[in-house]
Amino acid sequence: MADPVAWVMIETGWKVVASDGSEVGEVDEVSGDSGADIFDGLAIATSMLGKPRYVPSEQVAEIVEGTVRLALTREQVEHLGEYREPATSARIEPDSRAGAGEAISAEARKLEGKAVAPTQRHEHSMNIWRRIAFFFRRLFR
Repeated sequence: MADPVAWVMIETGWKVVASDGSEVGEVDEVSGDSGADIFDGLAIATSMLGKPRYVPSEQVAEIVEGTVRLALTREQVEHLGEYREPATSARIEPDSRAGAGEAISAEARKLEGKAVAPTQRHEHSMNIWRRIAFFFRRLFR
């Protein structure tokens, strides 16, 4: 039997098994904050064309190299909700340099943030482009 590993080691494509040892899918995405060591959960792919399902971290029983074992039965996994991407947030820090250009620089960073990484206030379903990428990633593995 393999030694357990930390949640930050989980990679896309790892096998996900139910509590009885039956394979129920693959890891599609890991949700958490590695800087603060907070593991939120997993998005798992249970079928080629289906939407990924969300498994909260409390339902992860064991993590070993290449496999995530759940504390859920196959039937419970089938009733899991759809994975919803978390809302994003951005914090614009003031420029450390003082001067007249500071206000302009801060405004430029706000506009850049809205264009490059727009914030979202609520969780949302995966958009169609992410679902297509999800499909092809599973297809060519």
